[in-house]
Amino acid sequence: MADASQNAETPKSRNALASVLAIVDYVLDPVLDILDDLGATVLLFGRTMVWLFRPPFRIAQVLIAVEFIGTGSLFIAGLVGLFTGMAFTVSTILGFRQFSAEGMVGGVVALALARELAPVLAAVVVTARAGSTMASELGTMRVTEQIDAITTMGVSPIQYLVVPRVLATTLVLPLLALVFGLAGMFGCWLVAVVWQAIDPGIFFDRVQAFVKFADIRMLLVKSAIFGGLVSTICCKKGFFASGGARGVGEATAKAVVSSIVAIFAADYIATTLMTEI
Repeated sequence: MADASQNAETPKSRNALASVLAIVDYVLDPVLDILDDLGATVLLFGRTMVWLFRPPFRIAQVLIAVEFIGTGSLFIAGLVGLFTGMAFTVSTILGFRQFSAEGMVGGVVALALARELAPVLAAVVVTARAGSTMASELGTMRVTEQIDAITTMGVSPIQYLVVPRVLATTLVLPLLALVFGLAGMFGCWLVAVVWQAIDPGIFFDRVQAFVKFADIRMLLVKSAIFGGLVSTICCKKGFFASGGARGVGEATAKAVVSSIVAIFAADYIATTLMTEI
């Protein structure tokens, strides 16, 4: 009788164990995938830094990347900055009007643009335009075996394809963030001074009083960090793409989503470290 009861309980125990293992796999698989993706991205960045200082230096490739990322994104960055400054000014004036402090709007908007809006939104613009293109280009080269052909010719694909894009994005994004900030301040001036008739002397005096060199430095440093982060993530997604045309599309979508999430996470960390409380 005891043997019969043990034999009857064994299948139930096995099923329960299998269910527990399935639940563990279901929970751990996404975590392991994220850690694997993060490790591969860090490894690619490390290899990029190694090849950055090793000859031959691909100056022509860097200039091509600078032209594509910088010149190609200049208009859209300025346009988004203009409307961002205008929209933020309208909301700020509505709040300050309750305290009869409309004259403060220029300084507040300038400070917000310098510390947060310009570097973050300029990085998002570059991600949407240039980052997605980087991922799709490298993904197409991977699935059509062009990267394998470059390796066969004795050329490092990381030095030839990844390093110029990462370097160009890191150098250009701070300049695009400055353009974004200037366009945003022009939009702020249009709404505050031209439309709402705020005294221009008070407007510019508040801008000068609020914005310090440390704020401009934060804009440049954060933009450079975002540039290296976005370019590395997008290049990694495209460089290791697989599965044909569908795989390239999925890699491009993942590159954009991962880059935007990384921008906001890095923004919190950078702001916390660079802000004197």
